[in-house]
Amino acid sequence: MAKKPVKYFVLCTDSEIETQVDAFTESAFKGNPAAVCFLEDERDDDWLQAVAAEFKISETCYLTRLHGTSIPRFRLRWFTPLLEVKLCGHATLAAAHTLFSSGLVDTNIIEFVTLSGLLTAKKIPAINATDPSNLQKGEAQDGFYIELDFPDDQIAELNFDVTSQISAALTGASIIDIKRTQSEDDLFVEVSSGENVIEIKPQMDAIAKCPGGGIIVTGSAPPGTGFDFYSRFFCPKNGINEDHVTGSVHCALASYWSKKLGKCDFNAYQASTRGGVLNIHLDEQKQRVFLRGKAVTVMEGCVLV
Repeated sequence: MAKKPVKYFVLCTDSEIETQVDAFTESAFKGNPAAVCFLEDERDDDWLQAVAAEFKISETCYLTRLHGTSIPRFRLRWFTPLLEVKLCGHATLAAAHTLFSSGLVDTNIIEFVTLSGLLTAKKIPAINATDPSNLQKGEAQDGFYIELDFPDDQIAELNFDVTSQISAALTGASIIDIKRTQSEDDLFVEVSSGENVIEIKPQMDAIAKCPGGGIIVTGSAPPGTGFDFYSRFFCPKNGINEDHVTGSVHCALASYWSKKLGKCDFNAYQASTRGGVLNIHLDEQKQRVFLRGKAVTVMEGCVLV
């Protein structure tokens, strides 16, 4: 019997209905795009990876409804154009936004069964996190926020020196410290300032040869911006040279900046060309990170094969 067409959504965040959603933004064509696909039939991994490669954006995620729970629950998987990943923040935000906006759920909480365990998304009232494009005008658009409940990612010391290699890979970086993340084994680089985060010229071939997964670069935000820190994330090994807004790396950023700044609540800006805003709360006792952001649906359609 022929498979049913898969509906999708594409969102700017950070959606076999397929939706494209831009995550972690209040404006279309900002934040990080994700394709959200609703599966009514089982699809093999080769098909899932082929569709993700066809979309050729940082993440394509797949939702399958699970039954028998009081809270709406879905299986959720994430694929880059090259491989499946264990955790993705912006595509989770996009998936939740699609479910809340489309009327597919009638509650303010959703559970996702993932490779990183059970994750939750909550629909919450607007909070004081403003898109950087609106900072000078003091504007914040209407709409709801989504809060994701993720595991934290602790920072660990490196047991070898990669300073010269990182300096060559991140042209213009004024490096203060280099560490690594425990969960994803990404290199974690603090530089002298948020301005320096923006100024860095990444050398992707050199980054791909560095140890670990990707490279997180961060620095304290300039005064008066309303943010606590800036960041960027480079991960050519996953098929993404620079990820526009990366929810999962903020699980490590929250742990790091909590110790540096002595607090647990942050406004963060990921300083990619598209840019993205995250409001973050770290629960140190429970070792959980709560990521809050908005998303915008920019297209929807069906995968016909």
